[in-house]
Amino acid sequence: MARGSSTRPTSRDVAHAAGVSQAAVSLVLGDKWRGRVSPATAERVRQAARDLGYRPNLAARNLRLGRTRTVLLVVPALTTEFFAGVYTGAARIAATHGFGVVLYPSPEGIGPARDPFASAQAALDGVIASSMAADALTAIRGDQLPLVMLDSDPTGSLGAATVNLDIADGIRQIADHLLDLGHHRFLHLAADVPSWTFEVRARELHTRLNAAPGTSLRTARAPISIEGAQQAAETALSTPGPRPTALVCDDDKLAAGAYKAARRLGLRIPEDLSVTGLDDLALATAIDPELTTVRLDAELFGERGMKALLAVLDGRPPEAGDIPVHLVVRGSTAPPSTP
Repeated sequence: MARGSSTRPTSRDVAHAAGVSQAAVSLVLGDKWRGRVSPATAERVRQAARDLGYRPNLAARNLRLGRTRTVLLVVPALTTEFFAGVYTGAARIAATHGFGVVLYPSPEGIGPARDPFASAQAALDGVIASSMAADALTAIRGDQLPLVMLDSDPTGSLGAATVNLDIADGIRQIADHLLDLGHHRFLHLAADVPSWTFEVRARELHTRLNAAPGTSLRTARAPISIEGAQQAAETALSTPGPRPTALVCDDDKLAAGAYKAARRLGLRIPEDLSVTGLDDLALATAIDPELTTVRLDAELFGERGMKALLAVLDGRPPEAGDIPVHLVVRGSTAPPSTP
């Protein structure tokens, strides 16, 4: 059939052009071909479909398969660029497999948003959820669907698969950097959020510093906001006794609040106080001096989450291993000016 024909090409036309059965065309274009047809045959089918301008009738196919080809991405909020990156990565992979991604925010302090579906189990094929928004799953019974958890304890995850960034290694990189600079008195500005990912930060920092002779570690908790971080850091830095020379913040937003606290107290960064963050948001290079922080690849995180869910839906094992992170050293850290 010529490309310019007024008759819409069918799967039978694609099968004829590729020299395969209609069943093989269905497997390839439905991304179910692995282990059933060869990669060469799959590419031949895809090329025939492109040449003919063939577009499958997704509504009819989904009805036959009992699939909506819709995935829910549950995040704690939409006000952080990190989760925007997670969505971008997940949506990119989803689109290449004919899936759509719907965002479902569960803002901190408000609780789960209202169920956007009359029946999530009828409207969705699966869920990808951040552990920080896990409570929202109960509102839509998302834990009853194929589920991939992000930033979640792999030993106790609700999901069929778990995808994590190597946060523990990121904290180790921060601690080693500050210890190498000569710091011994540390303050941890910890996110006041009951979440596995923040528990990992606290545990790994304590373990790393406890192994270094002569170090001390204090902890101050703060809500994840610049104002809350400023208040908590100002109080902690004003406490009588030897002042910390290094401030480890659970994320970049907390670090920005710590900057404001330091300036309120007349402390110079990094001369009087080294400050680190975690995320490498745009904020990290907007403050002065620019922030030493750990770069987390949010888009890759979203991609891996979506790939893991597709594997779960196909009955395949998802890719193993945490996603590497790395320290970005900028102007907010230096050797301590006092012994």
